[in-house]
Amino acid sequence: MDRKTILEYLGTDWVKTESLIRSSLASDIDLLNSTNMSILDHSGKQLRPMMALLMAKACGNGTVHDDSILFAAATELLHNATLLHDDVADESETRRGMPTVASLLGSTPSVLVGDFWLVKAMEAVLSADHHGEEVTKLFSNTLSDLAEGEMLQLQKASTGDTSEKDYYRIIHSKTASLFLAGCVSAAISVDAPEEIKDAASRYAEALGLAYQVKDDIMDYEGGDIGKPTGVDLKEKKITLPLLGALAHAGKEEENRIRSMVCDIDAHPENVDTIVAFVKDNGGVPFAEKK
Repeated sequence: MDRKTILEYLGTDWVKTESLIRSSLASDIDLLNSTNMSILDHSGKQLRPMMALLMAKACGNGTVHDDSILFAAATELLHNATLLHDDVADESETRRGMPTVASLLGSTPSVLVGDFWLVKAMEAVLSADHHGEEVTKLFSNTLSDLAEGEMLQLQKASTGDTSEKDYYRIIHSKTASLFLAGCVSAAISVDAPEEIKDAASRYAEALGLAYQVKDDIMDYEGGDIGKPTGVDLKEKKITLPLLGALAHAGKEEENRIRSMVCDIDAHPENVDTIVAFVKDNGGVPFAEKK
């Protein structure tokens, strides 16, 4: 089943969600409005709101409520807010094949636009007729996770001592947490019982972790979405494929590779060496198995 088929299945519920996202971002500030519309015109897969609507239908016997639409829209608004902030933190020049807001307008505008999207996400949650308080807490936890995950990732980039436990905490916080918020809020929106909400939570956590692991594998192998290789290493991120390869290396070799990651700014040519090390030591199959 491809994305087009899923959107056809979601039908008017998807149309309503997209319309809500666009209308909530409308502004009479021309620069803000044009920037928002440009982001929407290159909006990527929109996986998180799709998952939220699918979960609402699954948990509600095919029924999607008005609150389901609001919460699905909120996940996409919040996701893009984090990307606008991440592009500043990571000094990214492109996103989805296009120049980032940070590269076009500067860091401050990118943060401000991200803040705007963040506020609109919370407004969508707070405007729900029911369940607003419960879902507000859910999204608040996600915001806390996102901040902690980013800070832990920055900390580990400077020390180079990321463990597998650290890695899973980072990808839970930065990726799986928002999957969880979208899917659980969707279950809540259709008054699903506790055991169903718990199942939605466990499913979303597993899906979010798997999604990020797959994305991290692409940093070593590329992929059909055109993602370049070596981007994570240039940002000093030690991800699961490298951790898997390090597990098969001796302590001396592990220390050497970790030092190379920490020194990547001074020696960008080491990216190729580390990628080769991962491939030669089974890092990709290790991550694929996980």
